Amino acid sequence: MSADAGTNAGQQVPQKEIRRVVASSFIGTAIETYDFILYGSAAALIFGPLFFANLSPALATIASFATLATGYLARPLGGLLFGYLGDRLGRRWVLMTTVILMGAGTGLIGLLPTQAQIGVAAPILLVALRVIQGIAHGGEWGGGVLMIAEFVEPRKRGMYTGLGQGGLSAGAVIATLVMALVTTLPEDQLFSWGWRMPFLFSFVLVALGIYLRLRIDESPLFLEMEKRAEPRVGLSAMLGHLRPLGRGILASLPPTMSAAFFGTFAVGYAVQAGNSRSTVLLALATSWVLGSFTTPIYGMLSDRVGRRPVFVASVVGVAILTYPFMLAMKSGSTVLLFVAFIVLFSFVTPASQGTVASLLSELFPTELRSTGVSLSYQLAAVAAGFTPVVSASLLAASAGRLGWVVALISGMCVVAAVAVWRGRESAGSSLAEDPASAVVVEQADLPATRATT
Repeated sequence: MSADAGTNAGQQVPQKEIRRVVASSFIGTAIETYDFILYGSAAALIFGPLFFANLSPALATIASFATLATGYLARPLGGLLFGYLGDRLGRRWVLMTTVILMGAGTGLIGLLPTQAQIGVAAPILLVALRVIQGIAHGGEWGGGVLMIAEFVEPRKRGMYTGLGQGGLSAGAVIATLVMALVTTLPEDQLFSWGWRMPFLFSFVLVALGIYLRLRIDESPLFLEMEKRAEPRVGLSAMLGHLRPLGRGILASLPPTMSAAFFGTFAVGYAVQAGNSRSTVLLALATSWVLGSFTTPIYGMLSDRVGRRPVFVASVVGVAILTYPFMLAMKSGSTVLLFVAFIVLFSFVTPASQGTVASLLSELFPTELRSTGVSLSYQLAAVAAGFTPVVSASLLAASAGRLGWVVALISGMCVVAAVAVWRGRESAGSSLAEDPASAVVVEQADLPATRATT
């Protein structure tokens, strides 16, 4: 087996280029997840008394979760904007821009004055920075996914995009461990300066992301499209792809919802049930660590048995396990707490995370792929972003009963499972527009390709 991967022109591309692309996507996804999980944890545990001190504890939590949702509302705007620019200017340009915006939005939150210091301006500034986060994240995920999907050969697309998706778990681990560390501080220190440290750390992660992205090339399929010099399609062309867009949105619901609900609402619910902040966050971090290994394994499995069976098994598992998971959160047992998080986040949700990237990239043509993938994932993120605040409201309205909350989460999973199962199986399909290019790749016994998928 050659150390290099063949391009659509029959050239050889060093494997180190594939590694750089995967590493860049991994780090970008890790930063994105770090920012969102960090904000979600802070919304559940810290932001209420800092930015909504004039409200009751229950209302402060709901208001804090509402600011979390504003970031998700902004993500479709970012997906539309950067998805379109990715199809017009290139995937690499988008990735450089989004990683800078992400770091700035998160890092500046760590410098914000609180409501006690500047009054109502504090939550307004918090929401503004959250919107910047959301716009940047709206373009980041789709761009990172495509840089891998458009570089590697079809037979191993699931494995490689799964490796990139492993950044989700890595970013969540870092965010959760950092938050678990600062929550061990005495409350006066935690609420004065300690909560700021995890947000300021985002500046360090972004510097690493910029360094890696300066070292990668443009997507080969985008370059191939430019070489054909065909007229660029506008956003109106998406109207001819509404069915794959709808399927992509529904497929993206469980992966985006899992981080928002289980990584945010469930954390706050477990703490309110009497578990310590640090214990809950440590259980979550442990499950994320294991999930970083299982995510690419599920991606590789989807290359062999198909995207549909792996994805559907995952989301049906989430639908079945949501109620037992929530019972474990309020059981008072540390062992059950750890088991619940590990089962769900290490072995169930990673299967949908490991397949959704390749699944979405296989729905759209090259000239619309960036827009289609980004919009699908980020429109789903809107619904996902509201699951914590809706769940908190349902819980309050039902006097603490879990029935409606479980029905909400399980229902989203069932809808997604049906949508994906009714679609065609796309594992192993070529992304190349030029059939002659695809033949070169698909006949080559090589681990990756630069421009023919």
